[in-house]
Amino acid sequence: MVLCFKLLFGPTAAIFLSAVVILSCFTNVPHLQLSYTDGDLSRRSSYLASPAPAPKCDIFRGEWVPDPDAPHYTNETCAFIQEHQNCMFYGRPDLDFLKWRWKPHGCDLPRFDPRRFLAVVGNKTIAFVGDSLARNHMQSLLCLLSKVASPKDVSVTDKTDPNKILYYEGYNFTIYLFWSPFLVRSEEVGSDRPGVFRLYLDEPDGRWLSASARFDYVLLSGANWFTRESYFYERGQLVGGMYVPLNFSSSLTNQYSHRMAFRTALRALTVARFRGKVILRTLSPMSHFEGGAYNAGGDCRRTRPFRVDETPPMGGVELEFYTSQLEEFREAAEATGLDVVLMDPTAAMLIRPDGHPSRYGHWPDEKRALYNDCIHWCLPGPVDAWNDMLLHMLSDSN
Repeated sequence: MVLCFKLLFGPTAAIFLSAVVILSCFTNVPHLQLSYTDGDLSRRSSYLASPAPAPKCDIFRGEWVPDPDAPHYTNETCAFIQEHQNCMFYGRPDLDFLKWRWKPHGCDLPRFDPRRFLAVVGNKTIAFVGDSLARNHMQSLLCLLSKVASPKDVSVTDKTDPNKILYYEGYNFTIYLFWSPFLVRSEEVGSDRPGVFRLYLDEPDGRWLSASARFDYVLLSGANWFTRESYFYERGQLVGGMYVPLNFSSSLTNQYSHRMAFRTALRALTVARFRGKVILRTLSPMSHFEGGAYNAGGDCRRTRPFRVDETPPMGGVELEFYTSQLEEFREAAEATGLDVVLMDPTAAMLIRPDGHPSRYGHWPDEKRALYNDCIHWCLPGPVDAWNDMLLHMLSDSN
C-alpha cells in the first residue's frame, strides 16, 4: 500500500501540457501509445501544440478567474455536505479559495442556475456511479439546487448504505448514487486482509447495471481505488495483480485494471441497449500532496490556484489513468449503439491544490487516524464548477 502511494504522489516526469492538450487533439491522432518516455512526451507535446481550431467552445480548457460573488451556498444553507468535506464548519481560516470561477478560453461558462437545471432534468433520472468523488460531485449538485428545492430520500436501504435514491417531487427528478469504486464486480479478500480486493475485470457491477434501464443519464467515474492492493480476475481466473503476492509472473498493472473496468462498464451498457446518455468523467487529481505522501505527512495548504507556469506536471499513474479514460471513451464513442460524452475537468482541477479539505475535515483534537485530505474537495469549492459543466452539457444535448 505504501509503495502504491509513493508511486502515486511522488515526483513525475511528464509535462503538464501533454495532459492539457490530449483531449482537444486525440480524435486526430492515431491510437495513443500507453508507455511514455520523457522524449516521447516532449515530441508528442510538440506535435499536439497547434491543433486545428475547434468549431465549438471547449469548456474544459480555460483558467480560473476572480469571482467576488462566490460562494453561492455555505455549510449553513446546505445540509448535504459530507462531514470530511465541510471545511468551513471545521474552521478553515482562509476563504479566498472560494472566490474563483472557471472560465473557458474564448467563451463563457455561466454559473450554475438551479431553476434552469431542474427545467432541463424534469421528469428524468441521473445516476452517479463511482467512488467518494462521485459522492462529492453529487453533494455539490444537491447544495447548488438547495436554493430552489430539496429532495426526499426514498432510498430502499438504511441510512448507513452508501447507495442513495433522492427524489425532487415537484420536478419528478430522481438522483441515484451508486457506490461502485471499481465499476466492475469486486470483493474484499477477507477480514484478515482488509483493503485488499479481488477485481473481476470482465464483469460489470450488477448493483448499478441492473438499474440502468431507469436512467436518462449515467455519470461514470473512478481512479483512486485502482491504486489499492488488488488481484485481477478474467473469466473467473486469476490473471494478475498489483501490490499483491502472485505465484506466477504477470506484467499487468493498475493501468490495465483501470482501463478494463471502464471498457467493461461501457460495453455492458451497450449490450444492455442503454438508451440514455453516458457521461464519462475524467479523473480528479491525485497528486496535490506536498512534503510527503498521504501517510507520511503530505499536505495541501495552498490558498490560491496555481498559475499555469507553476503547475507541477501530470505524469506516472495519474497520466496513465487519464490516457486510458480518453482512449476508452474514444472507442465507445466510435462504436454504434451508445450515446457517450466526455466530461473532462482534469486540467481545471490540476491547478486547484487550494481546494482540498487538508486538515479541515475534522477537529484537530479528534483521536482518529485521519490523514490530511488532498483528494476530495471542500464544499463549497472548486468542485462546484463540475456542475457548471454538467448543466452546460445537459442543456447542449437537449
